[in-house]
Amino acid sequence: MSKPFEVKEFDSIICNEDYKNDEKYKYLNRKEFDNLVAFIREFSGDEESAGILDFMTIGCRRNIGEVVSIKNYVGLIQMNNGFQIQILPKIFLGDGEDEGNAQTKKVFLRMLRSMKDFPSKVFHDASLKVDQMNLYELFINMYLQEARQLVKRGIQSAYIEQEDNQRYYKGKLLVNQHVRANLAHRERFYVAYEEFHPNMPENKLVKATLSKLQKLTSSAENSKEIRQLLTAFEMVQASTNYEKDFSNVVTNRNTKYYEGLLQWSRVFLMNKSFTTFSGSTTSRALLFPMERVYESYVARQLKKVMCLDGWDVSSQDRGHYLFEKPRRQFALRPDIVMRKGERTVILDTKWKSLIDNERANYGISQADMYQMYAYSKKYQTSEIWLLYPMNDEMRGHDPIRFESGDGTTVNLHFVNVDKIEGNLQELKKKLEI
Repeated sequence: MSKPFEVKEFDSIICNEDYKNDEKYKYLNRKEFDNLVAFIREFSGDEESAGILDFMTIGCRRNIGEVVSIKNYVGLIQMNNGFQIQILPKIFLGDGEDEGNAQTKKVFLRMLRSMKDFPSKVFHDASLKVDQMNLYELFINMYLQEARQLVKRGIQSAYIEQEDNQRYYKGKLLVNQHVRANLAHRERFYVAYEEFHPNMPENKLVKATLSKLQKLTSSAENSKEIRQLLTAFEMVQASTNYEKDFSNVVTNRNTKYYEGLLQWSRVFLMNKSFTTFSGSTTSRALLFPMERVYESYVARQLKKVMCLDGWDVSSQDRGHYLFEKPRRQFALRPDIVMRKGERTVILDTKWKSLIDNERANYGISQADMYQMYAYSKKYQTSEIWLLYPMNDEMRGHDPIRFESGDGTTVNLHFVNVDKIEGNLQELKKKLEI
C-alpha cells in the first residue's frame, strides 16, 4: 500500500491546481478527485443512518470549482484502484506541534477503545508505531495483537464432522457415496465420522483473515507477525465461504476469546465498516462516527472519575418521553445522567468546535438548547451540562452559563480529549461548588 492521502475532519478537498498551496484546502489530482466524487455518490446509508450529508458533501465554490467537504466520520477509505484517503479527527492538542499526526492518532485509538462495539480491547499504545503506520495498518496491528493473545491461550478444537473414503471402517457408512466410489475398491469404506480437530469455523475465519491481511499489509512488522501467527493455524483450512462459516460460529465459554477477532474478521473479509454505510464491493471504507466515539469516550472516563465519589453514572438513559398522552412518544435519550441521592445532573456531549463569539451564541445550536431545556423539565433538574471538545479559540475562556429564568441552568465544559482524566477532575470540582 502506498502512503494514503491524509486529511482531517472539516477539511475541504479540491482539484483546482491554482489553489494547490492554499492552506484552506487539500489538493487532490483530477483522477483521484473524480474517483472520490464517484465513491461519495455511490455510497448510501440505510434508514437509521443520518444520510450521506453527514459523511461527505460535494459543493461548488466560485473560482475554485467542485469542493468535497468532510464531516463527522473518521477512518480510512480505499478506492478500487488501491488509492487511500485517511481521515483523522480534528483534535486540538495543548502541546503544540504533532509531527506526523502521531499524537492525534494515538488519542483517537484510545477513544475508539471505549466504544462497546469496537473489537480490540487488548491493544497497547506503546506497541503501536503510530508515526509509521496509517490507520489501516494500525487496525491490522490491533487484529494481530488480538490473534497473538488467542494463540497464547491456545486455539480451540471441536468435534468436526468429516467425510472420507477410508481403508478401515469407523463412524457411519454413507451407502450412496460408498457404492459410487468403491465398486472397484472393496477394501475401502466411504464413511462419516467426527474428529476432534482445530478446523472449526472460528479458526477457519481467523486463518482466512490472516491470509488476506498478509496480501494487504505494507508493514514489514505486520507481515512478520502474520507469518508467525499462521504457523499456529497450519492444521486449519482457511475459510472460503465466509457467510456460511460466520453463520456456523458457536458462542459459548470456550469461544468467548474469539468474539473480538471475529468482529474484525467480518470487517476485513467482507469489507464491512463500523458504520451503517455500505459502498461497492470494489471500494471499502472503515469509518467511525465521531459523535458516537466522543460520547462513548467521555462517558467511560466520567464513570471512572465520578463513581468513586458515590455518583451513579448511566449513559443513554431511557424511560423519559417528551409526551405522555395519548401514548408515550418522542423518547428522550440524554448522553449521560448522573445521580447522587436526590441530585440529578444531565450531561450531553457535542462533537463540535465552538467559536468565541457571544453574539453568535458561541456557535451553539438552537435545537441543542431546546433539547437541554426538555431534559431539565422532564428529569426535574436544573443542572444541565454541555460537554464540547476543547479547541484553541476557547482554551482558557471564562465560564459560560445560561439561565432560563424558570429553573433551568445550562453550563458549558470544554473537554481536553488528550488529557481527559485531569480535565474531568476539574469538572468534578465544578459540580462540587
